[in-house]
Amino acid sequence: MIARRLLPALASALDEAPAVALLGPRQAGKTTLALEIADVRPSVYLDLESEADRAKLSDPELYLAQHADKLVILDEIQRTPQLFPSLRGLVDKGRRSGRGRGRFLVLGSASIDLLKQSSESLAGRIRYLELGPLDAGEVGRKRLDALWLRGGFPESLLATSDAASLRWRVDFIRTYLERDIPQLGPRIPAETLRRLWTMLAHQQGGLLNAAALARALAVDGKTIASYLDLLVDLLLVRRLAPWHANVRKRLVKSPKVYVRDSGLVHALLGIGDREALLSHPVSGGSWEGLAVESLIAASPDATDASFFRTAAGAEVDLLLKLPGRRKPWAIEIKRGLAPTFERGFQLACETIHPDRRIIVYGGTERFPLAEGVEAMPLVDLCEELSAG
Repeated sequence: MIARRLLPALASALDEAPAVALLGPRQAGKTTLALEIADVRPSVYLDLESEADRAKLSDPELYLAQHADKLVILDEIQRTPQLFPSLRGLVDKGRRSGRGRGRFLVLGSASIDLLKQSSESLAGRIRYLELGPLDAGEVGRKRLDALWLRGGFPESLLATSDAASLRWRVDFIRTYLERDIPQLGPRIPAETLRRLWTMLAHQQGGLLNAAALARALAVDGKTIASYLDLLVDLLLVRRLAPWHANVRKRLVKSPKVYVRDSGLVHALLGIGDREALLSHPVSGGSWEGLAVESLIAASPDATDASFFRTAAGAEVDLLLKLPGRRKPWAIEIKRGLAPTFERGFQLACETIHPDRRIIVYGGTERFPLAEGVEAMPLVDLCEELSAG
């Protein structure tokens, strides 16, 4: 089993808060992580996709009151959002009796309705944690190439072959489009959403051009915005915001957009093996997306992530402003084994004045590349960020 970085944070949150919500896309490993917690503390686990377990909660306050001395794990909570008012009453009752922490662990997709209902019903009582697919810092160097090709969903990454992994991801995409998203409420044609998702994969790491997407899909700009909001909300797509500051430069104001899992990028584009990936035009953007997701996941809580680009071409792929730091780290991402940095990166750093200048690349050695510029393997930087 691959250890998840979030496990200590989850255990700590349960020691401090009455309820904890573990959010993330389906099959990212939320249930596995919750069951690891259940192995070390008295718990009861309910899968709300199971009719038998939902039947136990026909009178939720009566059933849950019988387990007041245990951690109650409620999986797929988006199936029964009406439980939240009952959870609030039980949390408040537990506080009065001295059992105010580690009462409930709820697992679910980060749907808009789920977040709204949980925040309204459990305001001041719940803490949110996000679990994405496995990242470079978690899998290490030995599995890095497989992670890039197959993505970080455990069943895809650990499949017996590249072909089996691709089949799993194709099925995953179909299930999301045809079953999971309709269950969350939005009535969006599955084929339209698939086309949007595929177009975003083709443009991995590119600037968002909502007007061009709207024309291609024959819908209006507001519709594109709502579709994109949904994919972002489900933690399947990331909008990376541009860096803003009062500088005398014309800065790009559009966000960059990434499909968050590289394996899903490749499945959407029909890329089945490493040779096809290396020869595909998306390979550079795909590697950049993997690095961006891994570095953000490894960063401490409250890290602010953005990118920098001017109209004149000065650019930094990723800026990480760590908590307590006044200036960000400037990170340029290169796929090759012989890292270089370009004039645009130098010009951007002269404007930003970052604390550190780092070139992340696909090799295994760490070394100074120029004065004040360091080349680092992706896994090394992930480990440094998670240790800090």
